[in-house]
Amino acid sequence: MRTAKSLLLAVLFCLGAGCSPRDFLTRRLAADLISASDSFKAPQMYWIRTGLVSNKDFSSPEFLVLQSRSWIIGTEQRCREGIEPPPCWDVALTPLGVDTIRPLISGALPESGPIAIQVAHRELVNVSGISKNGAFADVEFTWHWNPNNQVGAALFDTGVHYRSTVGFRGYDDGWRLVDQNIRSNQPMDDALRNAQPTSP
Repeated sequence: MRTAKSLLLAVLFCLGAGCSPRDFLTRRLAADLISASDSFKAPQMYWIRTGLVSNKDFSSPEFLVLQSRSWIIGTEQRCREGIEPPPCWDVALTPLGVDTIRPLISGALPESGPIAIQVAHRELVNVSGISKNGAFADVEFTWHWNPNNQVGAALFDTGVHYRSTVGFRGYDDGWRLVDQNIRSNQPMDDALRNAQPTSP
């Protein structure tokens, strides 16, 4: 009974003082602010490298995925100075690769060199906890990569989730994400860069 009265008094006080929904850092507000941040909305780019590459690059997991989809092919070549370890590979898009990649880029496909493709975007799974200390808070959230196209679907497993923690700060007009280190709070760029894979 006492708790209900306290809550009612807090609501009445807030109505009288002109509180807004942003004055209370709830999981829903935190999720909305995280999802709307420029850092979170930044797409995942992938650079398909064609032309001469080292054996290390050609045997990387990403290149092996592209090869398994028959989107690229490589012919063994002598390495040029500065490209190692041997053997080197002259990488080119296959006809199927051209058909897959061409709609995903603006402009013509280059003869050789890197091709930039937006392959995925972040999707918030949930806000798992909020730790408040006065006008500062740390919000832990889980997210995953959501593919934009066939290349993204080949390179990213949507079942892999990442856990991040980001800092918030309360201002007179409500809570905001921090964009620089304040106390122990971590800005969004660092939160995403330091994300830890976790089980879904």
